[in-house]
Amino acid sequence: MERFFYQNNIAGFFADSEDTILGTLARSNSFDLIDLQRNAWIYEIVFLKNLLRNKSSGQIIFEYSIPRLGKRIDAVLLLHGIVFVLEFKVGAAEYSRQDLEQVWDYALDLKNFHEASRNLTIVPILVATNADSSSVSKEFSQYADHVFEPIFSNAESLPQIIAQFVDEYAQDINLSRWVFSRYMPTPTIIQAASSLYLNHSVADITKTEASGVNLQRTSEFVMNIIDHSRANGEKSICFVTGVPGAGKTLVGLNIAVRQFEKKDLAVYLSGNQPLVSVLSEALARDKKRQEEERNPGAHYNLTEARRNVKSFIQIVHHYRDATLSKLKKTIKDGILEIDPTKVDKHKDDGYSEVEHVAIFDEAQRAWTKTHLANWLNRKKGIADFPMSEPEFLIWSLNLREDWAVVVCLVGGGQEINTGEAGIGEWLRAINANFRDWNVFISDQLTGKEYAEGELEDLLAANAHVKRSNNLHLAVSMRSFRAEQLSHFVHHLLEGNLSQTQSLWAMLKDKYPIVITRNLNAAKDWLRKQKRGTERYGMVVSSQAQRLRPLAIDVRCKPDTVHWFLDDITDIRSSLFLEDAASEFDVQGLELDWTCLVWDGDLRRKNNAWQNFSFTGSKWLNIRSEERKTYQINAYRVLLTRARQGMVICVPEGNSEDPTRLPEFYDGTYEYFKQIGLKEI
Repeated sequence: MERFFYQNNIAGFFADSEDTILGTLARSNSFDLIDLQRNAWIYEIVFLKNLLRNKSSGQIIFEYSIPRLGKRIDAVLLLHGIVFVLEFKVGAAEYSRQDLEQVWDYALDLKNFHEASRNLTIVPILVATNADSSSVSKEFSQYADHVFEPIFSNAESLPQIIAQFVDEYAQDINLSRWVFSRYMPTPTIIQAASSLYLNHSVADITKTEASGVNLQRTSEFVMNIIDHSRANGEKSICFVTGVPGAGKTLVGLNIAVRQFEKKDLAVYLSGNQPLVSVLSEALARDKKRQEEERNPGAHYNLTEARRNVKSFIQIVHHYRDATLSKLKKTIKDGILEIDPTKVDKHKDDGYSEVEHVAIFDEAQRAWTKTHLANWLNRKKGIADFPMSEPEFLIWSLNLREDWAVVVCLVGGGQEINTGEAGIGEWLRAINANFRDWNVFISDQLTGKEYAEGELEDLLAANAHVKRSNNLHLAVSMRSFRAEQLSHFVHHLLEGNLSQTQSLWAMLKDKYPIVITRNLNAAKDWLRKQKRGTERYGMVVSSQAQRLRPLAIDVRCKPDTVHWFLDDITDIRSSLFLEDAASEFDVQGLELDWTCLVWDGDLRRKNNAWQNFSFTGSKWLNIRSEERKTYQINAYRVLLTRARQGMVICVPEGNSEDPTRLPEFYDGTYEYFKQIGLKEI
């Protein structure tokens, strides 16, 4: 949980034995320590002790973590006001482009995000220890921000290279607190993010063909809450609900960008790695395209565009870990305490992160206390953690001494994983420990698909609750041809045949859904539906273990960035129809057309759903009501990914394969026929 594995001044570095330093690095490492990593650390320790033997002042940091970006720098040297970023490739004889980009990313991340590095000279050095030659250009990067172009160095040349930079660029600057400095977005990143969003750079992911009135209304309502909280020095939490595809993500991004424009920092957070990865890449690619269209003949670095996006789109776990790194290591009596030796206190925000506003997408998926405590104990060595993820995230914003707003974006029926706390946990945390916070909720929050049925009691116990229909997005933007698709899917999964038939009668002329027993026929149908740059792909349940005879193996995870964004010439693309994505890959994202391949994990029999998981060599009944809910919600996600239409393929099965008997599939197919879906 530390920002670094080891840190010391030069004198302390020499005073510590090699074994002591190695032990500190090993204890801080949350992953299995392999010989390759251990040997690399030993090499770096010995090498840097020799390199720094004649230095009397400075700092050295091993495995420095760039907060909330999920990266670690091999070593940082702070010498005479210069930040040397060292990426070691021990034993390497060549300098690869990938390694070059890696060390450059580190240096630029420090420049763009690290408060104490903003006005410093930063020198990224790629050290391929066995390379034949070195390359010292000593040229600043084109952005004139005192970040050098990466330096190539072998082991022999590195001392001379560092000496040259110290001779020419040394400054008398006290960097003793550098390691604890905060990260903050720079104006350049703010402008880039704003430009990306306002120019519809997420058009390939979240299209908004509908009027967008609901999105605008909800965004304005939340912005008013933020303005009120700022003006009155208050803290508020608001819950935005919406049907699948209604644009909750767009609302969250819109709020984040508009806060940047107002100079109040905001961050959009999600625990959904595929969503963050795909969305970030889409924004970055569009930024590159826009820049090159604006400047014909110029080449815009895609890595630079990706870096810009990271300022306001982040994985929630990185944000959480940044606050965890400030805590005293031993948690006593269930009380979290900030360790003042690890971070400077700021006038207005105490020990908090820099953002006033935190937007949590898919807030219902935050972890329970038990799940988070077990994970932190197992992975990070933090014992007896006393809070659920919702409570800890509110606690981290509550560290601010001026004002703060938490925006929770809530999907209905979206809990698909063990350990997800649901919305009730957010309210329990507020009621127990943050009763001075204002609570704004959607008037739909207590609906069955959003809560566990206990929210009314929790809300009644809080005197600061205000309800508003402005916080609910009722119209699906994803399925612009079918605003009632979410209701159709809801009743289909509830097994309400008559209601499902009625809704299908309203949908079928606008939103085609067809069924088949033949996967090749399904693929052909998809290809025929596509026009222009529309996108299609295959989706399956993560429990669909017996589709391997159809060349679909759920154990082989697609690369979601390539799957969602690349064209048909790339075999990793969804358009190639080789890789199928699960509910974990596609939640929060969308395609124009989908093929849902339905396995025997969810079966229709005797007018009811039967739930199974495949273990070993056979299907076993799922008896846990919680797991049944997760499975139904998984299919809810899969059935709501297509904007324009879908084909559902229910295999015929095989009477000679006891794991794929026709009876596992026939009831489901007949159910779809009863609804009235067209066969192909």
